Amino acid sequence: MKTDWKDLLTDAGAEFEDGLVMHYGNPERECEVTLSGLVFSDLSHLGVIAVHGKDAAGFLQSQLSNDVSRIDDGNHQLAAYCTPKGRVIGLFRLFRQDDTFYLRLPADTLEAVLQRLRLFVLRADVTLEDVSENFVRIGISGEDASDELLSAAGKLPEEPHQAVHTDNLTLLRVPGIEPCYEVYASSIEAAQKLWEALNVRGAPVGMAAWRLLQIQAGMPDIYAATTDLFVPQMLNLQLINGLDFKKGCYPGQEIVARTQYLGKLKRRMYLGHIQSDQPPQPGDSLYTPADSKQACGRIVDAQPHPDGGFSALAVLQISAADSNDVRIGASDGPVFSLHSLPYPFEQVA
Repeated sequence: MKTDWKDLLTDAGAEFEDGLVMHYGNPERECEVTLSGLVFSDLSHLGVIAVHGKDAAGFLQSQLSNDVSRIDDGNHQLAAYCTPKGRVIGLFRLFRQDDTFYLRLPADTLEAVLQRLRLFVLRADVTLEDVSENFVRIGISGEDASDELLSAAGKLPEEPHQAVHTDNLTLLRVPGIEPCYEVYASSIEAAQKLWEALNVRGAPVGMAAWRLLQIQAGMPDIYAATTDLFVPQMLNLQLINGLDFKKGCYPGQEIVARTQYLGKLKRRMYLGHIQSDQPPQPGDSLYTPADSKQACGRIVDAQPHPDGGFSALAVLQISAADSNDVRIGASDGPVFSLHSLPYPFEQVA
């Protein structure tokens, strides 16, 4: 994080841990207002990889789960990077400006994913680099987010998966329970101007509050603790614009296609609530009372909910979810109570 930007956040009351903004002095209040008001958040827990060179588009098309040829300056998409066994090791929000592609992903997986991608460049004219420090990343959400952002930036993407660019800002509309945006500012001055405009009617919130919004929207991220655990369909990527079955080969494509067309999906991602004093962590195991030894699922992410306890996304065996009796940590642990996702599951014939 750039010193000038950290100083601005500190002056705003930010409390840091490991260089990330945890909250602004009252995490309980932030949690409450996140689901009901206009909020904005520093997104330094997310990093950015730039991919450029004359072969960049072809290289990414050969590596990622979505159709990169559909990406231009006006849209963006999710895309997974998988092992040959079809397991997701990186999950990106992919956008483009001019001839450069940008991959947004959790910062704690960035270096490992970057190094792995570089192994497959070979003789292609492709450069990959960590450009996280080139951008100030800000998230905005709320019923009035569109009006506030339009007033501050002059234009904005109207629908999810659309993007617009100004001289110093890239604005992505992302899926959310309310209008939700990610903004990438290429200068501290542009970021500060936007922050100050939003601060008139909105409230700054920390990383946990922003991740809660993503959980409520049913949008997964892959962190270091969950890398190499799930195939794309387990994360519902086929339902949220993260998977294309017609785009051609990429690592793990045969496994992903076989799961879709020849097999029966046995696990998928669910939204739920956990009433517990202990914060669940990505990768934590879930069980049913009928089987105390074999885990039936894993936590994708979990964050405090304003009603108490934790809102969580979890990949579960469908049969376990159907039993409606899933516990975290042990077969007699706190209950994972299922809630409805904001999008439907596909119909199974």
